[in-house]
Amino acid sequence: MTITASHLSHRYGATLALDDLTLEVASGEVCCLLGPNGAGKSTTINCLLGFLTPTSGFAAISGVRVDRDPLQARSRLAYIPENVMLYPYFTGRENLAFFSELAGHRYATAELDALLVQTGLGRDDIERRVGGYSKGMRQKVGIAIALAKRATALLLDEPTSGLDPKASNEFSRLLLDLRAQGTAILMATHDIFRAREVATSIGIMQRGRLVHHFPAEQVSSQELESLYLATVAA
Repeated sequence: MTITASHLSHRYGATLALDDLTLEVASGEVCCLLGPNGAGKSTTINCLLGFLTPTSGFAAISGVRVDRDPLQARSRLAYIPENVMLYPYFTGRENLAFFSELAGHRYATAELDALLVQTGLGRDDIERRVGGYSKGMRQKVGIAIALAKRATALLLDEPTSGLDPKASNEFSRLLLDLRAQGTAILMATHDIFRAREVATSIGIMQRGRLVHHFPAEQVSSQELESLYLATVAA
């Protein structure tokens, strides 16, 4: 399994934000975590990234425990937040080259351009400064960085929030391509219908607990919405 949370818990003072989460996402799988704000989705991702130290349990990436070797674990994953942070005065290509080199990979210009085109960025946009990019275009650069890093695991925290329907659909196609290439993907989202579209499994969190976890093919979008609303209201 590439992404592992084993009996993972985390407290913020007296508040139990994550309560005994056990979850595995294998290569070629996409697990979407649904839940209201404060359900524990972002806390889960931050524990997997090593930004938070679990109160109990552990997180691992490709068998490397995050608490024991955080740098090695992070080298195997890529992270795309709600707002991808790039250097606004760099072009798309320059941002990709910079972050690729930080991860220890150097690419020729043609290779960088091919990665950006692969994510759907227009060739005319590659040499434009990122400060003029839309949110969807920045997300595409983020995906290109993940591809350049050769990450086996991808963590996403509300990546489609604020995207228009066209950009959101394009982003879903990129995730399906990565899934087909064997990347393990864990995505926290509020987008029920997009989750049903891209996921192999879906989890619903509430008050720090994973209340439901099931194969995505078992439910329709309408059934998933009903289950989510009933869980949140409970």
